[in-house]
Amino acid sequence: MSAPAPLSSNEMASQVTPVDHVPVLLDQTVQGLAVGPGLDYIDCTLGGAGHATAILDATAPDGRLLGVDADRSAVVRCAERLAGYGGRVQIQQGSFADLHQLAKASGFDQAHGVLFDLGLSSFQLASPERGFSFQFDGPLDMRFDTQRSGTAADLVNQLPEIELADLLWRYGEERASRRIARHIVQQRPIKTTAELTAAVAAVAGRRGRLHPSTRVFMALRIATNREIEALEIGLSQAVSLLVPGRGRLAVLSYHSLEDRLVKQFFRSQARDCICPPDLLQCKCQHRASLRILTRKPIRPLPEEVMANPRSRSAKLRIAERLQCTP
Repeated sequence: MSAPAPLSSNEMASQVTPVDHVPVLLDQTVQGLAVGPGLDYIDCTLGGAGHATAILDATAPDGRLLGVDADRSAVVRCAERLAGYGGRVQIQQGSFADLHQLAKASGFDQAHGVLFDLGLSSFQLASPERGFSFQFDGPLDMRFDTQRSGTAADLVNQLPEIELADLLWRYGEERASRRIARHIVQQRPIKTTAELTAAVAAVAGRRGRLHPSTRVFMALRIATNREIEALEIGLSQAVSLLVPGRGRLAVLSYHSLEDRLVKQFFRSQARDCICPPDLLQCKCQHRASLRILTRKPIRPLPEEVMANPRSRSAKLRIAERLQCTP
């Protein structure tokens, strides 16, 4: 396992933040992936390495894990945490969209299971300098990979009002998107999370338990990191990496936009024909590649939600790669 590049001063600050990341639906995920001794797995979102550690323990003595994360600070943190597993673990920094390339480069031509955990880690949320949370004041950044260009502040301050409103609706399903976008444009420039939170609060009130900035921050984070596009590509690449007849794909999502995308992907890959229903004859030549194992998503039990409130919106979907057909 090669040593990750040194962290910048901002990234170092996030490393020492005193937080405890709790993996969501841990037992259900490990069981759903059918983790066993000697098998190989890919964790596409290392985060705090909670799922990765459980998988490595269950695949002992010689099972392997490829851990991937777009966040360089997570790569450095997990490399240290997982160092005791030696050559059984490979860690790479990269996007979901690069999954196939990263897997091949790490000697994972096939895997018995691939996991996507689409939630933010506690480390990211608790690091003000990353700009992911409206609970702390910090720069409006939100990039997973801080070495890439294009921050949330760029979107907030450069997009035309109509495009900003569309972004808030498309990725955050924010009903007050037009009103919020109009006020944001009037308040420009907006450089910090506190300034954005104040701008949103001025025109949008709290709805139940939901803070008025929740959907706005989510939409900007998704757009900043091109998460939807990367997830669509990553899911397809994951299926191609699964061992035919037994490899499993597990996805943990935390809001309706992601879950809807995953559900639709699973359904399309579980059908032989994906032609429009009005066509009388199949022309797509599509063949099913997955068998859905979760008719309904697995949700956390009340006791897990009490212990870890961030798990309350989690949904786990699992599918299995079909045996190749002639």
